[in-house]
Amino acid sequence: MKQKRVVITGVGTINPLGHNVEEYFASLEAGVSGAAPITLFDASNYKTKFACEVKGYDSEQYFDRKESKRLDRYLQFAIISADEAMADANFAEGSFDSYRAGVIWGSGIGGIKSLQDEVLDFAKYEGVPRFSPFFILKMIPNMAAGHISIRHNLCGPSYGTVSACSSSTHAIISAVDQIRLGRADVMVTGGSEAGINESGVGGFNAMMALSTRNDSPETASRPYDAGRDGFVIGEGGAALVLEEYEHAVARGAKIYAEIVGCGTSSDAHHVTAPHPEGEGAKVCIEQAIRDAGIAPEDVEYVNTHGTSTPAGDIPELKALAEVFGDHIYDMNISSTKSMTGHLLGGAGAVEALALVLTLQKGIVPPTINVEQLDEAIDSRLNLTLGEAQQREVRYAMSNTFGFGGQNATIIVKRYEE
Repeated sequence: MKQKRVVITGVGTINPLGHNVEEYFASLEAGVSGAAPITLFDASNYKTKFACEVKGYDSEQYFDRKESKRLDRYLQFAIISADEAMADANFAEGSFDSYRAGVIWGSGIGGIKSLQDEVLDFAKYEGVPRFSPFFILKMIPNMAAGHISIRHNLCGPSYGTVSACSSSTHAIISAVDQIRLGRADVMVTGGSEAGINESGVGGFNAMMALSTRNDSPETASRPYDAGRDGFVIGEGGAALVLEEYEHAVARGAKIYAEIVGCGTSSDAHHVTAPHPEGEGAKVCIEQAIRDAGIAPEDVEYVNTHGTSTPAGDIPELKALAEVFGDHIYDMNISSTKSMTGHLLGGAGAVEALALVLTLQKGIVPPTINVEQLDEAIDSRLNLTLGEAQQREVRYAMSNTFGFGGQNATIIVKRYEE
């Protein structure tokens, strides 16, 4: 049986580079850094005092006061992103069967701020425990899918994916599978995270995972640079509306691109460190290429996981070299985390949107902040350093890897009828 085609017909985001897709794309093209001193809490006693926050965010611009208090920040970002994507998809009333439309949403840690605040409040009281009736509903990672499905009457498959920093790419892959298997015609998918708080920053500091370049936050996220010292935590969300191709064409939908390849694997190596030779990543990338039914030489751009950690960046490049051989020198490679920071479970969705920018506009976003290339990296690679590059790309790839060794890759194709 011929496999169903899956196309992207709506996009939405709120992230450190913008409150919508237009702002995000403009910032990516301009090479803007989203990093700045932390304003969400007093970070003066923390090793890391900066992050990639969503700038100028006021929840009451999007939600009434009562609703705002009942929604964790990660849920707010999910809803805002999905609302934009659904509006962009421009569904006429009755243009899809609600029972064949669903939501799969990724978040690595869900409502960590709500958990933190509730536990601290509980510690103040003696005797009968006092908890908010909204505590659990604000915290659990599947509630983003729940809220989105309710707002848009999506009665088909609905659940959350949790695989650390691979969460939203796994969500996208799962949504693609629902359409390919004939279980849905329309899926809203993506991911969101809001980990810039005392617990999130403190926990990653304790792991020595975050950059401590406090004197220059805007240059701290520097994948592939010899002086990189950890990732910069970011927040936000992004959504894609996926649709079965014939369904989209029948309603005259605007089509951005087509998702043609998906790959997943596990390093089965270490809870935080990737396999040093990139073995799990290699398997994942090869699987996505096979699934797309293309040759390695067809891929022209890779948005890498590229977190700016000493242990993480090199294995991925080793995996790419193994898979692509000499073709790697003809490709563009970049890490948009150099601008957005690392959105953890939301990273894959935000980076999938970066592929849409490349395929739609012929613009490869840059890797910024590289002053001196790590000597372990082949200097012949085109890491798209400093500035965006013009390139007509037909196939683009995004990699995301998470704690626990969980890997996910998607390949997106420029739309062709």
